[in-house]
Amino acid sequence: MKRIILLGYMGAGKTTVGKVLSKSLHLPFYDLDWYIENRMHRTVRQLFEERGEAGFRLLEHNMLHEVAEFENVVVSCGGGTPCFSDNMDYMNQQGDTVYLKATPEVLCRHLRMGHTERPLLLGKTDEELAAFVEAQLAEREPFYSKARYAIDVSLLDTNDKIIHTVDQIINLLHLYS
Repeated sequence: MKRIILLGYMGAGKTTVGKVLSKSLHLPFYDLDWYIENRMHRTVRQLFEERGEAGFRLLEHNMLHEVAEFENVVVSCGGGTPCFSDNMDYMNQQGDTVYLKATPEVLCRHLRMGHTERPLLLGKTDEELAAFVEAQLAEREPFYSKARYAIDVSLLDTNDKIIHTVDQIINLLHLYS
């Protein structure tokens, strides 16, 4: 049984890498945020607004416990998921956790390139975004560093770079498609 859980800061490429990794390994892919949205019939942004961050994190914790029970899957979790409750310890018990690690500068570039609306970043200028990412990444690093494996991700701006990252993960986990 394979259960691969990708984690890291928002914009690290968890969903992008997860989709390609799941395809390479012929495994289903679950993005935890998408799973939550489908189950709750609300966007993450709406859930944040309705429940506040604490309410969202409780929901996220419960949904993580559902998804991480699935067998033979690739899961990407939200950037904050490992930092709340017992989530990081639980993910390590459930499967191979892979931290997609990037510098604040790379993350800011990814976030500016991305088309996803992120509730925690709404209305921030480039300077505010850089300061926010750097501070929050420093807070979250102790949780992320508990992952079994870490991969440094550079700017994932081409398909070749994404495939290279997926190949690194497959080799790291000793998996062969």
